[in-house]
Amino acid sequence: MSQQQEERKLQKQIKYPWWYGGVAGIFACICTHPLDLAKVRLQAASLPKPTLVEMLTNILRNEGVLGLYSGLSAAVLRQCTYTTVRFGIYDLLKEHVIPQKELTNMAYLLPSSMFSGAVGGLAGNFADVVNIRMQNDSALEPHLRRNYRNAFDGVWKIYRHEGGVKTLLTGWKPNMVRGVLMTASQVVTYDIFKNYLVTNLDFDPANKTTHFSASLLAGLVATTICSPADVIKTRIMNASKAENKSSIEILTTALRTEGPSFMFRGWLPSFTRLGPFTMLIFFAIEQLKKHKVGVKEEEYV
Repeated sequence: MSQQQEERKLQKQIKYPWWYGGVAGIFACICTHPLDLAKVRLQAASLPKPTLVEMLTNILRNEGVLGLYSGLSAAVLRQCTYTTVRFGIYDLLKEHVIPQKELTNMAYLLPSSMFSGAVGGLAGNFADVVNIRMQNDSALEPHLRRNYRNAFDGVWKIYRHEGGVKTLLTGWKPNMVRGVLMTASQVVTYDIFKNYLVTNLDFDPANKTTHFSASLLAGLVATTICSPADVIKTRIMNASKAENKSSIEILTTALRTEGPSFMFRGWLPSFTRLGPFTMLIFFAIEQLKKHKVGVKEEEYV
């Protein structure tokens, strides 16, 4: 048996902690937050839309360097909920439900990732609502701003003054759809691409080049597949209470005034953000696995 095969066999024998995805997500989120901020503002911007560089320049000019990290607390809270749940459930399913010999079989991986993404999307919906609002707050007219101090302040104010849990679940349907699409297109394609690179192109499974290559391809696929649901979700969650429009009304208005292409608005900044984010999150996960962080000796089987 080759050294690479031995490493893959040993990796499968170790029970890694379920929270790796959440920790890696927080790391990737902090690194790429300015790009995510620009993406959200571009998706919510009226025509004519600025470019990514123009949006980042406007933020720097009007809000300073700290403005690039508007809503960071909500973004981190989102990783603690949405990302932790979807990665955690997916890994638990691979460990306890999917047969070891089927760990590269799409027939097993796809439904597992879709279920994980749906649960993660619902679990993190309240954090996503606050995240989008906080990121876009400075772009609104002063009288329309919510001025949340942090993520928890935002959650409390929405719960107390805007209809409670119902408002915190605003956009949960497109968010669950996005969770399904994101998880299926991100974690499954990463597993598939990584396995292909190792099996067919003799890449080293422990090499950073392998991790970055597989995650870059996964980010490209995920951005394209998730763009429509991501844009629609952003529009719905960012709508003010005064607008009093349903999800269908928001969607039909956008289709009528901007055409179907609005669903891919912000694709480039999405990929500019999601590409590095995907690379960083899987890089962090692989490093956590490499150094066996949080793995106890009795968890070796």
